[in-house]
Amino acid sequence: MPLRLIFLGLVFLLSHQGKTQVMTDSLLIEGHYRTFHYSGTQPLAANASLVFVLHGSGGNGKEMMKAAVKLAAVAQKENLLLVYPTGYLNYWNECRKEANSKANLENINEHAFFESMISYFKEKKAIDTNKVFAIGTSGGGHMCYKLAMTMPDKIKAITAIIANLPDADNMDCSEAKVALPVMIINGTADPLNPYDGGLMVLGNFKMGNVRSTDQTFRYWAMLAGYSGDPDKTKLKNTDPGDGKTIEKYTFAKKGKPEVTLLKVIWGKHDYPNDIDVHVEAWNFFKRQMTK
Repeated sequence: MPLRLIFLGLVFLLSHQGKTQVMTDSLLIEGHYRTFHYSGTQPLAANASLVFVLHGSGGNGKEMMKAAVKLAAVAQKENLLLVYPTGYLNYWNECRKEANSKANLENINEHAFFESMISYFKEKKAIDTNKVFAIGTSGGGHMCYKLAMTMPDKIKAITAIIANLPDADNMDCSEAKVALPVMIINGTADPLNPYDGGLMVLGNFKMGNVRSTDQTFRYWAMLAGYSGDPDKTKLKNTDPGDGKTIEKYTFAKKGKPEVTLLKVIWGKHDYPNDIDVHVEAWNFFKRQMTK
């Protein structure tokens, strides 16, 4: 069956998560049907927040629904709509020039996809377009950076997990250089996304060089007008058995976007057990709405 017939119109999935019915739809973007998932039965109050939850390279939106179950559990209470898009052939056309995915090689129009999804949910769910956020893991974190760099008028804040900005020679985006609230969650022992920067390679998938986490953190802090040293605290070690601890570095000042780094000591290309990264991201986003 042709792909366009499979995704034409609204598709009700047979699987359920608890009492929540998952819905799938797609949008035709420059000849490609781009797919996304969301909760179809969750009642929302007026002016709900929209949160994109983005998968890593090679993943898909349905997988991310399993990763964000704790955030989904509080979505109705927090009046937020969680949307899980799938990248083109499971990859994003983000800002790494040397990435050899078809999404990058074919220069897939992600701007049109995300802008169309925002319009779609404005019409169907009456979301507040001033409260649109993005959380992304690995390649999804890189896609979050792209949204912040190229669509700062559409995105309120981002959280990038296990992802560093591409270095200057590997940058494939036109940078708006607009200050936004940004939270980064990176592990110091990550073999794929090197904490101190360098080459990213996963099998046959090459992604070029990235900046260090500190350089990435400073990029967003400098855009927001910060200098000097950030405030440093340690998060409670709720799972001593995982061998990881988290240091929190924050630039926050009234009238300026917050920029925060959660440095996961001995963290690899994974999530720490001490926090739920998606719930932590939402708490970060909420702080930005009170400023």
